[in-house]
Amino acid sequence: MAPRLKAEAYIEGIRQGDRVMLARAITLVESIRPDDQKLAQSVLNALLSQTGQSLRIGLSGPPGVGKSTTMDALGMQLITAGHQVAVLAIDPSSQVGGGSILGDKTRMPRLGASEHAFIRPSPAGKSLGGVAEKTREALLLCEAAGYDVVIVETVGVGQSEIMVSQLVDTFVALMLPNAGDELQGIKKGIIEVADIIAINKADGPMAAIASRAKREHENALHYSRQRLEGWSVPVVLMSALEQVGLQDLWATVQRHHQFMRDNGHFHRRRSEQRTQWMWNHIQNQLLVHFHQHPQVQDQLEAVELLVRDGALSPVTAAKRLLKLQSIQD
Repeated sequence: MAPRLKAEAYIEGIRQGDRVMLARAITLVESIRPDDQKLAQSVLNALLSQTGQSLRIGLSGPPGVGKSTTMDALGMQLITAGHQVAVLAIDPSSQVGGGSILGDKTRMPRLGASEHAFIRPSPAGKSLGGVAEKTREALLLCEAAGYDVVIVETVGVGQSEIMVSQLVDTFVALMLPNAGDELQGIKKGIIEVADIIAINKADGPMAAIASRAKREHENALHYSRQRLEGWSVPVVLMSALEQVGLQDLWATVQRHHQFMRDNGHFHRRRSEQRTQWMWNHIQNQLLVHFHQHPQVQDQLEAVELLVRDGALSPVTAAKRLLKLQSIQD
């Protein structure tokens, strides 16, 4: 691991758009060491005034839907149009060994090779909804480094995708044209928080099937509660592999962004997100302090064993452990 620098070095490097320094700053933010966290917050606070100007996009969908291919193709299109693109790709982490598949630059070869793009793979770990715990801070650092489009890719397993919507302005749900009943649970969880639905792989022999899926989605959306008042979720057909429909997708993202600004939703959503981020951090820190408490550490394993064996109810166990913390505090 590279040695820690002074806060000024990180701040100046990020302001200059130094991708190496940006990567090091994100590593600092992701560290669990108290001294690293203190330094990271100093860096973030100094850069806060340079954040908030990007268009934040969430992209999710079931496995095999083509998220990486879509981001590679869309990202290159945006770079050609003059944008600076950052991708925060959340990798699934092993629940056994804790490892993750951090191969995002190989999955997005053209974007990974561009000097106008920054790709950061982060392990999801135990974070709810596949969102890495420090993704919020990484997003802010990317904005401070001058990236005006930040895309957050999630695992897309259909669990708590609302966590992604608390990070971004526009949430795009990527769908397969021929998804069967086995994906209905996944689709439902994602669609509930979607601002745009994009049906990928709508080319060749799948084109007709994709058109039928588009009509089915549009009909279903008529009976769904609108996430954003006045905004009817559009369904876009595309093929990332053939690079067809990407301009339509981007135009729809821009239309959604403009709609939010025109109707006051944009600032309201950003304000709500900042407040939610604060409460999430409070909850995380309370949990950390709880686990670090000496008396809790001494008795946690024994109490857990009693709960597993049915000798103690979960509620009573929780109260006992919380009482241990409150006695010393």
